[in-house]
Amino acid sequence: MFIKEVTVQNQVGLHARPATFFIQKANEYKSMISIARDERKVNAKSLLGVLSLGITKGITVTISAEGDDEKEAVEGLVELITSNFAQMV
Repeated sequence: MFIKEVTVQNQVGLHARPATFFIQKANEYKSMISIARDERKVNAKSLLGVLSLGITKGITVTISAEGDDEKEAVEGLVELITSNFAQMV
């Protein structure tokens, strides 16, 4: 398992469009991927799950993955968040 924390800095957090981009990116990987806020952990490939966390600007989340491409999955999603979803727009 590979785990990393990241703080969301874009204005709207992981809502609507950024959440969709996040899920699309997560689905590029074979690993089982989770995103957690505080004690709540959801499937990072589920739009409803990600939206249910209510992630806004300044919130730190934990992304974890388990599988063949776990490190690449976590690093790719962290990079997406830290770039403020720049490559998706």
